[in-house]
Amino acid sequence: MKTLKNVACGETVTVTKLEGEDAVRRRIMDMGITKGASVYVRKVAPLGDPIEVTVRGYELSIRKADADFVIVQ
Repeated sequence: MKTLKNVACGETVTVTKLEGEDAVRRRIMDMGITKGASVYVRKVAPLGDPIEVTVRGYELSIRKADADFVIVQ
């Protein structure tokens, strides 16, 4: 099971499932990260947090704690 937290820079993945509590899952979905969405990992901050991704045509920064709830393939 691979999560968005473990994706390398420059890699494009597809979201297969969202985990976590309802509030966390809702916040992630509000950012545009939903099942079937294509996510491109642009870069990772020097200390590893946050991760900058491109999803649905816009750039988004997401915390590693939240990225760990996004299951990808």
